[in-house]
Amino acid sequence: MVIEYAPPPGVQNNLSARFVTLPTQDKIWTVTVTNRHSCKPEQTGVGLWVRNLDSLSAARPVLAFDLLGFGRSSRPHFPSDPALAEDQLVHSIEQWRQALGLERMILLGHSLGGYLATSYAIQHPDRVSHLILADPWGFPERPHPGAQSSGAVKRPAPPAWVKALASILSFFNPLAVIRAAGPWGPGLVNRFRPDFRKKFEDLFDDDTMIQYIYHCNAQSPSGEVGFRAMSESLGWAKRPMLQRVEQLSSSLQVTLLYGGQSWVDSSTGGQVEQLRPQGCTQTMVIDDASHHVYADQPEVFNRVVQNICDSVD
Repeated sequence: MVIEYAPPPGVQNNLSARFVTLPTQDKIWTVTVTNRHSCKPEQTGVGLWVRNLDSLSAARPVLAFDLLGFGRSSRPHFPSDPALAEDQLVHSIEQWRQALGLERMILLGHSLGGYLATSYAIQHPDRVSHLILADPWGFPERPHPGAQSSGAVKRPAPPAWVKALASILSFFNPLAVIRAAGPWGPGLVNRFRPDFRKKFEDLFDDDTMIQYIYHCNAQSPSGEVGFRAMSESLGWAKRPMLQRVEQLSSSLQVTLLYGGQSWVDSSTGGQVEQLRPQGCTQTMVIDDASHHVYADQPEVFNRVVQNICDSVD
């Protein structure tokens, strides 16, 4: 079933959404944004990308989807083994591509999506024409105690109380508190992440975005279980992607986009450049942007991504 939507604020192009059913019978929630002259697909994320979909779909269709286990997609069981959990997510992306009949795509992933997009490009090199990684999670190796970062930007270490809290919360799924709060959950989201409301306050004058984030995370913690299997203390990847970037096709162009104020260390981009053939990788830092670089500086972000897509076209 395809649902035609009245576009939300900020989106003027044609928008439709549907569940794409995989051979496993899991379903991937997919939003398609097009204009009358579009001809080539690009892949991004969903909900929080409302500031990007219209601009990015001006010259080509944008297919945005919720990862398996997240958002409106199915919430299957994930294994506790990090490699198996990663493979399940990557395989679901490939099944999604096959179901839609896409031959090649410009693949864009943010945070965990960037990690999985890279893994996908390693396993399916013929399907990716350009890899765009927005503030990707899971690339650097966890530093040894007392080790100093080699990057030009020195990011402060988390305070002791944060480390202690992370140790306690490691026994639970990250968003269990929101689910346990029941009807008070949206209030907790608003209290601890007021930045989400602020990012979109010119588009929504109510709690639409807070409710969206709450309902995305109030369901069965399937994706959280998968993420927990792949990560360790304070969000380091058990299988750091820096150990595998050399497996990417030597001809694949990769662009890494970081927020200047993000907690993700942008110096990792330079390490990726050193590990890959010269001229195949570009790193950019967008000023005045946090981890959600696409929402904090949408005009700059959209312009960069559009230029990349035009170069591929």
